[in-house]
Amino acid sequence: MKSEKFATAIQFFLILNGLLFFFCIFAANSNISMMKKIVVLTGAGMSVESGLKTFRDADGLWENYPVSKVATHEGWEADPTLVTNFYNMLRKKCWGVQPNEGHKLVAKLEEQYDVTVVTQNVDNLHEMAGSSKVIHLHGELMKVCSSYNVDDPRYQIQLTPENCEIEPGTKAGDGSLLRPFIVFFGEAVPNITVAAEEVQEADILVIIGTSLVVYPAAGLMHYARPDVPIYLIDPNPISAGSRVTQIQKGASEGMKELMKILEK
Repeated sequence: MKSEKFATAIQFFLILNGLLFFFCIFAANSNISMMKKIVVLTGAGMSVESGLKTFRDADGLWENYPVSKVATHEGWEADPTLVTNFYNMLRKKCWGVQPNEGHKLVAKLEEQYDVTVVTQNVDNLHEMAGSSKVIHLHGELMKVCSSYNVDDPRYQIQLTPENCEIEPGTKAGDGSLLRPFIVFFGEAVPNITVAAEEVQEADILVIIGTSLVVYPAAGLMHYARPDVPIYLIDPNPISAGSRVTQIQKGASEGMKELMKILEK
């Protein structure tokens, strides 16, 4: 009799624990769904304060190299060794820098909001700062891939600080040369559709460090619903339309001001 009561108590305890577990999962998901969604679109100005030069500079140079030679498919075809060594150099430089205050404040938004970062930058400073959902539009510097099948995950390799150089001539699993996992000028932007869908769902859109002239990324703003507030953080005056509130400061100081606005 005692053993039967004990077994019944154990069963009741297990059922109660199960119900508690599912309640916690439901509560956590409900909390996430109740959070407002912020999409943060970042450009080169986001990383300038960390000491990285812009990917798409107005002077046509990138780290003193002509963009046409290191960031186009034609440049890759003409001299893959030059391109491979260029990105090896960039990776070494990137591992030596740290996220700035702007990156950290973007990550901090996740404490109160459901945040998606859509970045035009190829560095991983958003991830280093703690942002958990980052969509890279122009590729990722810390990856290499097949030159035949750029978007095939089977042939993509994630590099590390200890192993961030690729020997020119190294081949991918499909027999092609390993190339930087970068969207070269003139190539399609595979993540643009995913990014547009994120902007369509946003309750708040924040744009940092981009002049809104590089398409298709510049067109993402127009996917925001008409009632969605848009904040643009950039030290240079930018004509972006009447629905955009510009904070004319750099990434870090601009994010500090935005945090104050959002607290109101």
